[in-house]
Amino acid sequence: MRFLANENFPADAVEALRAADHDVVWIRTNAPGITDPEVLQRAQADGRILLTFDKDFGELAFRSRLPASSGIILFRVQASSGAMVARKVMAVISSRTDWAGHFSVIEDNRIRMRILKSP
Repeated sequence: MRFLANENFPADAVEALRAADHDVVWIRTNAPGITDPEVLQRAQADGRILLTFDKDFGELAFRSRLPASSGIILFRVQASSGAMVARKVMAVISSRTDWAGHFSVIEDNRIRMRILKSP
């Protein structure tokens, strides 16, 4: 899958996804400091599913109605280390194939998904 990892996404998780042959662009190394709307615009333009820990992307996708149909996965998990986050991310990502087109919230014990409208 093609992902855009937000600047706040842990390096361990980015590396684990890449090791599993996912195509991951990471804002921290490719465009540090860009705004959240710019991150979302970049994910949409590149057809990448956005991976983030930032709740503001729900606001941007639903209330501000910025185009986000490529998909957003918001992680709201408890983890004591980057390695633990990486394990959780890998388990969740491999559990489904329908991330694109959804706003997904990943919590410790559940996944909530809502369809994102096309622009």
